[in-house]
Amino acid sequence: MDLRTVRSAPGKRAVVATVLACAAGAASVQSLHAQPAPPYPVKPVRMIAPFPPGGSSDLIARVVAQKMSENLPGSVIIDNRPGAGSNLGTALAARAVPDGYTLLISSVTAAINMTLSRNPGFDLLKDFAPISTLAVGPTALVVHPSVPVKNVGDLIRLAQSKPGTLNYGSGGAGTPSHISGEMFRHMAKAPITHVPYKGTGQSVTDLLAGQIQLVFASMPVVVQHMKTGRLRTLAVTGAQRTPLAPELPTVAESGIPGYAFDSWWGLVTNAGVPRRIIEQLNTVVRRGQQTAEVRDRFTELGIDVLQSTPEEFAAFTRAEITRLARIIRETGMQAD
Repeated sequence: MDLRTVRSAPGKRAVVATVLACAAGAASVQSLHAQPAPPYPVKPVRMIAPFPPGGSSDLIARVVAQKMSENLPGSVIIDNRPGAGSNLGTALAARAVPDGYTLLISSVTAAINMTLSRNPGFDLLKDFAPISTLAVGPTALVVHPSVPVKNVGDLIRLAQSKPGTLNYGSGGAGTPSHISGEMFRHMAKAPITHVPYKGTGQSVTDLLAGQIQLVFASMPVVVQHMKTGRLRTLAVTGAQRTPLAPELPTVAESGIPGYAFDSWWGLVTNAGVPRRIIEQLNTVVRRGQQTAEVRDRFTELGIDVLQSTPEEFAAFTRAEITRLARIIRETGMQAD
């Protein structure tokens, strides 16, 4: 705390001393009647995952909720609320009572939609109180085995030779798969067509069926298909290769210098929730992140644990909104 010296006449100093003494006395009286903070939680806590079951947010939410339930007096229950590229579930969470019983899996998608959506129904900086970051990881560029390409260079040449014939699926406007695809289209000058779905899991289902040709999918959604070979993985979108599949090059290494995009996920609650509850939740989340069980499960999903304080998460979110707004402007990305 920054303390400043009061420079005043003796009479003024006496007045200040009297006011401070009265304030101290009032505080003493209040402390005598102060009631202990009510216990938390005394009922189940709802964790909204604003995407359908099977998507990356849902998979991460289930890992986190399970571990939180082991370290809280009550259980944490997943509530999937998909729609509008996560805007519906996020807006629902923004309107909840600020009592700590509604949590939200926030993500890079919410930060994207602060710029991409004209009226997302929430303000990520004003309506929510950050608790902790959860995880970070790249998306994977995967194609159906019938697409005659073996690497990113092949894909660019095919797209340029047959403009508009390659369709890429996404989890909806503003999702990591959407912005990854638009960055690719813009930076590679590859005329691929965006096909939005209600979740990345649904886009991958159609990719497996051959209804679309490629998807930029979060690692948790496609990691099993990568391992079995049901989908052909050409590259990962991060600045570095993923330890899960170190043989896969990055998109930047594959001929698009400067291309880099990672997805991230975090946990927030409503603005106005008591600080003691936010600190309690942060402690519980970080305790779970430090367990081998959570770290191993995240590694299986192709993502890394990302820990933070609430203040660090707040600063990170502000910086991401600014960075993503610049990408949206440069690519000409549109909310379909």
